[in-house]
Amino acid sequence: MNDLMTGLVGSVGLLVVVVATLALLLYLVPIPLWIAAWASGAYVGLFTLIAMRLRRVPPATIVTARISAVKAGIDLSINDLEAHFLAGGNVMRVVNAMISADKANIPLPFKRAAAIDLAGRNVLEAVQMSVIPKVIETPRIAAVAKDGIQLIAVSRVTVRTNIDRLVGGAGEETIMARVGEGMVSTIGSAKSHKDVLENPDHISKHILSKGLDAGTAFEILSIDIADVDVGENIGAKLQIDQANADKQIAQAKAEERRAMAVALEQEMRARVVEAEAEVPRAMAEAFRAGNLGIMDYYRMQNMQADTAMREEIAATGDTPATGRDK
Repeated sequence: MNDLMTGLVGSVGLLVVVVATLALLLYLVPIPLWIAAWASGAYVGLFTLIAMRLRRVPPATIVTARISAVKAGIDLSINDLEAHFLAGGNVMRVVNAMISADKANIPLPFKRAAAIDLAGRNVLEAVQMSVIPKVIETPRIAAVAKDGIQLIAVSRVTVRTNIDRLVGGAGEETIMARVGEGMVSTIGSAKSHKDVLENPDHISKHILSKGLDAGTAFEILSIDIADVDVGENIGAKLQIDQANADKQIAQAKAEERRAMAVALEQEMRARVVEAEAEVPRAMAEAFRAGNLGIMDYYRMQNMQADTAMREEIAATGDTPATGRDK
């Protein structure tokens, strides 16, 4: 009985080892991929497939990309595809881009396609844009003509990818910025906003003449003005603001002059009060020196009283009663 159990356990263990070995062998040697590559005319050796597994390169991706390329008439080596994958590139996208470019008679070697893909650009989309140009619509751009009227324009820019300048060339943002700058410059140089409204094509012609696609990854095919709206009268608004600013400055200067006049008046009054305070002292000195008599003093007092009475009458508006009136 023990011998039977020992034999059974040994058989089960042997079966497990065999199954594990077969699974590992089938994993390391992808027979279906080898057969598919051989049947498609894109032969890949078994040892090459095993080496891919050991290098942690998915054989399915590489073999499928090579089969697609060979079927399209493009000969790509396994080493190039593996190197691009290990560098972090998208192998299938590069191969599909090369197939699309070949069908459209666009020269695109593998090294350039791989460089574009590794640069972070979508090489397949770039090829598609070379075949079917893309239309980019600018935002609403406001500019002011020489007569002070604001115009708000929108343009549509038709661009096509320039494969030769795709690596290192500027993107769509640069195209948008340059077109916006050209629109502002053209509208700003117009003598009247009516000239722009009558001939909006002058904007596109002026922009195209500047060669705005230099140094970019695109080629500008056309610039079309989609819409032009009349905005505010910026010139009149600026003049009003300037007039208000001048008015405030004039008011501030007038207030400054008034404050200086009030200060001067107060200073003069202080001097008068100070001079009046010296009168009693001068009178006392005159008495001591004998230059002023008692009768002179009484006459001066009467004169001051008469002056005060006249000032009070003048302030009330009444006239004193005289004997002639009686």
